[in-house]
Amino acid sequence: MYVPILILVFASLVTFPISSYSSTIFSLSSGGSLSAPIDSIASPNGKFTAGFYSVGDNAYFFAIWFTKSLADGTNTVVWMANRDQPINGRKSHLSLLKSGNLILVDANQINVWESGTHSSNSSVGLRLLDNGNLVLVTPKGQRLWHSFDSPTDTLLPEQPLTKTSKLVSRRSLTNFSSGFYQLHFNEDNVLHLVFDGIEMTSVFWPSPWLIVWDAGRSTYNDSKTAILDCFGNFTSSDRFGFQAVDNGVELQRRFSLDVDGNLRLYSLDKLSNTWKVSWQLFIAACRVHGVCGLNSLCSYDHVSGRKCSCIPGYKMRNSKDWSYGCEPDFKISCNDTSSLDFLPLRHVEFYGYDIAYYRNKTLQECKDLCLKLCDCKGFEYKFIQNNGTYSCYPKTLLFNGYVQSSWPDFVYLKVPKARRAWNEQYEGNLLCDDKKVMLDRAYRRKERHGWIKSFIWSVTVAGGFEILCILTFFIKTRKRSHETKLGYLQLSTRFKKFTYDELKKASSNFSKEIGRGGGGIVYKGKLSDGRVAAIKSLNCSNYQGEAEFLAEVSTIGNLNHMNLIELWGYCAKGNHRLLVYEYMEYGSLSDNLNANDLDWEKRFEIALGTAKGLAYLHEECLEWVLHCDVKPQNILLDSNYKPKVADFGLSKILNRGGLDNSSFSTIRGTRGYMAPEWVFKMPITSKVDVYSYGIVLLELITGKSPEVCAHGGSRHDDSMGLGLLVTWIREKMRESSEGKSWIQEIVDPALDGKFDLEKMEILLKLALQCSEEDRDARPTMCEVVDKMVHPENFELKVDMLM
Repeated sequence: MYVPILILVFASLVTFPISSYSSTIFSLSSGGSLSAPIDSIASPNGKFTAGFYSVGDNAYFFAIWFTKSLADGTNTVVWMANRDQPINGRKSHLSLLKSGNLILVDANQINVWESGTHSSNSSVGLRLLDNGNLVLVTPKGQRLWHSFDSPTDTLLPEQPLTKTSKLVSRRSLTNFSSGFYQLHFNEDNVLHLVFDGIEMTSVFWPSPWLIVWDAGRSTYNDSKTAILDCFGNFTSSDRFGFQAVDNGVELQRRFSLDVDGNLRLYSLDKLSNTWKVSWQLFIAACRVHGVCGLNSLCSYDHVSGRKCSCIPGYKMRNSKDWSYGCEPDFKISCNDTSSLDFLPLRHVEFYGYDIAYYRNKTLQECKDLCLKLCDCKGFEYKFIQNNGTYSCYPKTLLFNGYVQSSWPDFVYLKVPKARRAWNEQYEGNLLCDDKKVMLDRAYRRKERHGWIKSFIWSVTVAGGFEILCILTFFIKTRKRSHETKLGYLQLSTRFKKFTYDELKKASSNFSKEIGRGGGGIVYKGKLSDGRVAAIKSLNCSNYQGEAEFLAEVSTIGNLNHMNLIELWGYCAKGNHRLLVYEYMEYGSLSDNLNANDLDWEKRFEIALGTAKGLAYLHEECLEWVLHCDVKPQNILLDSNYKPKVADFGLSKILNRGGLDNSSFSTIRGTRGYMAPEWVFKMPITSKVDVYSYGIVLLELITGKSPEVCAHGGSRHDDSMGLGLLVTWIREKMRESSEGKSWIQEIVDPALDGKFDLEKMEILLKLALQCSEEDRDARPTMCEVVDKMVHPENFELKVDMLM
């Protein structure tokens, strides 16, 4: 008869309201615990509570929230310990160990979260302060840990955002797990917003197209601190700041990175007991990146709010989630451009991902450019008011698209001719319903009389099978969490962060070496998506190897030009530093000069393409980028012998216009290609790259290396001393008395006299002008490109170069 009595006692405990057993304390002593879901800690002023917050069916976070419920009956959460791994509502607990470590333990005795603290003092205590900060302190007041150091999506007044912390948005209104938007300080000490989505990463505030100063920021203060006070004033070490519309009044406030990627400051209206927006970053809702995903458009009006729609000819990838974007409902063959056409979209703009920028082009010229580029998905055709001409911007991706009636320009989509008549679009509101997300946890029972069976099972079998299920669940959850953290690099371009094992597998255990240099070794590999890649393993045994890695990731990731090598991703694990580039079928210019595989037409196109790439670095991209190591080994050739400038490990980024204030701690570059400025410790400007380009051009013309060449010899004859290539050519010019016969004497014999004499003369003059010792006598790279494209405007007497 005792068994029925026990069952009745157990039933009464289960069915009795949990709130009747809830316990609220003001501090937790060493050795104590808070049990889920009933126990909590309150702040002395009663404004904040720390405890177990329900987020689903028997799923809880350990969180901090405003104690007073809002008008709708909900509580506002301001911090979460385990937002990506909810715990079970029964038998889970938060414990303060005597060692000083604060741990959150799930019902299966797995540590879901911990403070990672240790103390020799056994009298450590956990308290919730009046400002909402949960602190772990010693009797002497020393803070071992506090929640203000690890914010989630909200900052409270007096809570600083620092170099080691960041705000991460929620996934949705009712899903508190980590979302796609992040606010943190970057390496330049600037506070910025990043969209870190399913397939790509994009910086969208401040605009990466703006120079830091034009965005009203400063990079000089490296303290990396931002803070909100209780009066509604926000200040940051990078000079960003704002004031709430109700500033000056001490109110309950919170600064949040919301699910839509917008930053908002909220003030509590005591009369209505609701949060009111007292400041927000974006007024134009569609300016936030990633709202609608790839190949889609964002539109907004005050009546229907923000909407997403697929561009014509595309369909949603996931009918329940716009963040996955849209996919084409057609296939395009790059080998048959005659079957392609362009569909115009007016009042539309797609932010970023330009292949290049082409000035003063007709519409037909822009179409022809896009048809020649297989990766071109379409182009923006924009009127430039300053000079009354049109420019085009071919796009590799159609991302961050939005519709704005005041935008006068067009975007032209590349589509099959047979489908050009598209005009329908799939359109829908953003799916932001307020239906609560139910997070399934273990210990759920759906069968009839489940509580009786659970009790008997737990007494007789000790829950072994359930523990095994929970363990399996957490192993899978942690694996997914680990894979998510690997994610994508948070910069203003798209490239993936690879794991070391991925690249090890792709390169067959790094067995296919295709090149090596002072910076590291390059391997050939095949990625999981089938792309062939060049994987560069940097030599990190010295400081320069580390610097190369940081420079290449931060620099190349923001650059996009048809004559620059494309960075696909990177890996940073332990001492391993790897970069993943597109693979270039014909290797380097140096390899091809040695093999005598280049005819005159190919050499001229290589010279022109290289010049265009360097011109883009110097004058057309947002930052002023110096390559500092221009040489044939760093000019790679694709399957059509089109050149791409590579290896920015020695690059230097400077503010445009600061021509005389650049400084380098060490000499950069390669012997034979370095400008005199390096040797004489003169200010370094873009003219150092112009000098190196001039030497490369002479090598391209003569077939002789500046490091190993000879009077009348070849690249393989080392009887000529270092640095005499320019001198040798000038001597040939002076010795010649037969007009242009000197050109025949210095041109690479491998050409067998098959070249355009006039163009060859122009290249030689340009090369000599670029390699002048006086940097002021050298042209800019844009001038070099112009003189090669429009030789009729180039007049330079030979005697000026002797």
